[in-house]
Amino acid sequence: MRAWQRGWHDRSKIEKVEFQSMAMWHAMPWIFFLSWNSVPLSVGLRHETSAQVLGWSLIAVAAAQSVHANRTVRRSVDHYLNRTELPRRDLAVTCALLAVAVGLALALQWTGGLKEGVLGLTVLYLVVPLGQSLAFAVPIRTFLARFALLDAAIVGAFAAVGTPGGQLAAFASLIGVAGLMTLLSSRCGAWTLSVMWEVDRAREVESRLAVAEERLRFGRDMHDVMGRNLAVIALKSELAVQLARRGRPEAVDQMVEVQRIAQESQREVRELVRGYRDVELGVELIGAQGVLEAAGITCRVTGSAAGLPAPVQSALGWVVREAATNVLRHGDAANCDITLAVTRERTTLVVENDGVPEVSVPGTGSGLAGLRERLAAVDGTLDFTCEGGRFRLSAEVPLPRAGAENPREKEVLL
Repeated sequence: MRAWQRGWHDRSKIEKVEFQSMAMWHAMPWIFFLSWNSVPLSVGLRHETSAQVLGWSLIAVAAAQSVHANRTVRRSVDHYLNRTELPRRDLAVTCALLAVAVGLALALQWTGGLKEGVLGLTVLYLVVPLGQSLAFAVPIRTFLARFALLDAAIVGAFAAVGTPGGQLAAFASLIGVAGLMTLLSSRCGAWTLSVMWEVDRAREVESRLAVAEERLRFGRDMHDVMGRNLAVIALKSELAVQLARRGRPEAVDQMVEVQRIAQESQREVRELVRGYRDVELGVELIGAQGVLEAAGITCRVTGSAAGLPAPVQSALGWVVREAATNVLRHGDAANCDITLAVTRERTTLVVENDGVPEVSVPGTGSGLAGLRERLAAVDGTLDFTCEGGRFRLSAEVPLPRAGAENPREKEVLL
């Protein structure tokens, strides 16, 4: 049971929705089989031997229809979601089972083996498995056209065995209702799944494009910083070589200039990388709130990052990123509270969310270990607790006193 729970909580939200939809589609034929076919048919059969044989044979074929529908629904849904080809063989078997079932129903009607009013429910069920398969396999217009032909064929067959006109009209209406019901229950759910998967793919593409765009930006900045300086270094080095070969003392001046430009380039690269890695806490708080609310999680942000030192904002910004990622990836949160409290001595960031399964053990990955390393650079601490289905992540960073000298800045200056 715990392994199953871990497997369920490891699924993404769209995978959970697809699993629940598949469970519903698997259960639907059996619900209708019990309510519309097996129970009414077994109760409504007359006691003649021929009626009993035909009736229980029809129940067995109807059960086979439900079994085959369960075997094919996965392939039919995958075809609708463009994951596989049309399962033509499955559709052929479904049509064959329907033909056998209709033949047995016609025999019951011909021999009068059923009590009055029972056969309508049986006919209502018999077309459900085929309707479910067709709903995933063909466009809506094609489905309606084929189901209209199927309705006409079944009604015509019952008319051929002497079924009264009023009962034929009832059969036609029941078959139409069954077709529309299977179309709505199957196609609407499948359409919702397809839209959700499209959105998921769009988000993935958007993330990749964002990464690619950031890499291009960093590459352009690096080229702008280093391109000109490297060109100057190459020219001055070549000039120094020529001067040295001629024994000119100006070669030393050129190499000193090369050294200066190289050191300047090194400083500019450090500034570029530092600006690339720095994180603004206010921006991260807004971004985390937007991402969580887009995922259907109510997110409340309390506090302001205005006036905090850049190193503190950067360290806590990474905490917000990691916490938001954990909320999305682990558990099934409905609410998340992010609280930023700033005093004269320290800054405290608390992220708390619900929906954490008891079987999971948050915080065992490498994400929180990386956060501890980032916080250690600013003398910060990180702690988390998980109890009662709630996960609480707390980060504290001391603030430097006004006018106090930062020992790390002193080391850098030295």
